[in-house]
Amino acid sequence: MTDLLTTIYPYVKAFHVMAVLSWMAGLFYLPRLFVYHAERGTGEGEPGDSLSMMEDKLFRLIMRPAMIATWVSGICLVVTPGIVDWSLLWPWVKAVSVLMMTGFHGWCAGQRRALMRGDALSGRRYRLMNEVPTLLMIIIVLSVIVKF
Repeated sequence: MTDLLTTIYPYVKAFHVMAVLSWMAGLFYLPRLFVYHAERGTGEGEPGDSLSMMEDKLFRLIMRPAMIATWVSGICLVVTPGIVDWSLLWPWVKAVSVLMMTGFHGWCAGQRRALMRGDALSGRRYRLMNEVPTLLMIIIVLSVIVKF
């Protein structure tokens, strides 16, 4: 099995990068949709219905599969021999940050349900939360590239 993982490593890494990009695109955009929904789509009808549909499709059809693909390919990379030295700090920083990113993904799922119930946060609060994936992305990229 380890020979196979070593052989396909470049392909798994490429797939991982593509999955991360897709997931991050959704994590950047969904809170922005929440801002619009909270500020302009609070009543029945348009634009609330369109925003709800966009949020649902983005979450279910893009973000969730991309998150799963990110996790599966990331675990494959982690178990590939010689790739991760767990005695260093960077893999631990990345792992915690990825767990936090997954938690943010879950928070987005909860906010979708809250918006459907009409229990939204303020647009300002969603704007602030929109910065969370950016900060986590910076930490993850620096930890992987710099390997501190």
